[in-house]
Amino acid sequence: MNTLLEPGMLVRHPGQPDWGTGQVQSNVKGRITVNFEHAGKVLIDGSRVQLQLLPDLPK
Repeated sequence: MNTLLEPGMLVRHPGQPDWGTGQVQSNVKGRITVNFEHAGKVLIDGSRVQLQLLPDLPK
């Protein structure tokens, strides 16, 4: 699933629900940078953490 993540997609970290919703900034070779509401920018190792994809917010 992480391989399908692209910039702009909304995700949650399953082990850190208090971080809130995150927006994918980049996904390069399994290293995913996500900007979370309450944690700021975090670099995620996609081989260790399976991010949860959220539906897009209505515009």
